[in-house]
Amino acid sequence: MTPVRANYRKRNGVEPTEARRELPNHVLLGLARDMIREGHTATISVKGYSMRPFLEHQRDRVILAPPTELNIGDAVLAEIEPGHYVLHRIISIDGDQVTLMGDGNVQGTESCQRQDVAGIVTHYLRPRRTLLASDPKLQRRIRIWRRLLPIRRYLLFVYKAII
Repeated sequence: MTPVRANYRKRNGVEPTEARRELPNHVLLGLARDMIREGHTATISVKGYSMRPFLEHQRDRVILAPPTELNIGDAVLAEIEPGHYVLHRIISIDGDQVTLMGDGNVQGTESCQRQDVAGIVTHYLRPRRTLLASDPKLQRRIRIWRRLLPIRRYLLFVYKAII
């Protein structure tokens, strides 16, 4: 069976480029951070399960922009220690101290300083649709999910079983 991409290339005369390469996270996300600091946006693929159920491993992508204002509930890319980045949601802000937690986590948080926040998620890119991070419906679901922290373990167990 020929892969879909190969069929597309045959039909449209597109020559295959070099094979897809994966860069280590600290390299790729460091480059993304630098681009964002220069005022550009960056699109990255999601790796890991810490942002379930809102973002899925290797299915979803996000568009990151320079952080102008940080609010509780925003998903951000932050460098929590040199070379170690996480894409998690802000759960509290105390002065310059920002506390983060993944949507798929039931305990444990990370902390960083405001200047360590590399970018803020503006769009969630799913296979057949794009969601604005500011979408009121999405924001409502995120607020509800945050309140469900005490029973999140059980909800995630059911979610994993049906995915």
